[in-house]
Amino acid sequence: MESNMQYLQTKVIRLLGKNQYTSNVESGSTRTEIKHWVELFFGVKVIAMNSHRLPGKGRRMGPIMGHTMHYRRMIITLQPGYSIPPLRKKRT
Repeated sequence: MESNMQYLQTKVIRLLGKNQYTSNVESGSTRTEIKHWVELFFGVKVIAMNSHRLPGKGRRMGPIMGHTMHYRRMIITLQPGYSIPPLRKKRT
């Protein structure tokens, strides 16, 4: 499962105060897979998860109309006392 970088918006900053974290993941991943992955990778306890699928954007390449991949946005609520450190992008 591939997890994109956490995106920072005003809603995300507000959710961090409630011990909730957001992430974009592959649309084919299930909620139980993502919950297990987060608990295993970060060593935290997940008490709730909300998700919604976002459609891909349309892309035109000449006369051919295509689209980008669909993805799922997860809002993960952790038990009090647990936290996830911010992910840093590797500099090249």
